[in-house]
Amino acid sequence: MSAAVGADIESLCNKCGDVWHVVVAKVGDSIAKVQCKECGGYHRYRPPRDSRAKSSVQRRRTASSHTAKKQPAVRIDRPAVEADTSKPVRPYRYSESYQAGDRIEHPKFGHGVVEICSEPGKMQVFFPEGRRILALAKPKPSLERPGPFRHDD
Repeated sequence: MSAAVGADIESLCNKCGDVWHVVVAKVGDSIAKVQCKECGGYHRYRPPRDSRAKSSVQRRRTASSHTAKKQPAVRIDRPAVEADTSKPVRPYRYSESYQAGDRIEHPKFGHGVVEICSEPGKMQVFFPEGRRILALAKPKPSLERPGPFRHDD
């Protein structure tokens, strides 16, 4: 049985070390937040240590078993767009424009294939280590002087 909101409960306070607290918030049946009666600080509910608590070795074993169950990330070894081999490899420059299929040479990531140029100022490039979003110069809008206003009768 869990304590109700406003009830006194034992919880360990890291600020002052006291154990007497008041339940402030609950999520379902579990206590979420408490307030220390000594220092007035709010924190998560931490039950006081007792003989039933897990040892640090048991906690490490549990944590390592959780990480061992994670599946590895899926690696895609091919770009979504075929590289245009009729064009030469171009060095990556912020100020240039590229199209899907262009091959580029980046100083840090190496050879890559441009996959998407969807947003102004950004492009997605496939590199052997993974996909990267690279910056491009945004196209400047053409500002033309409007013609004179004409009144047609």
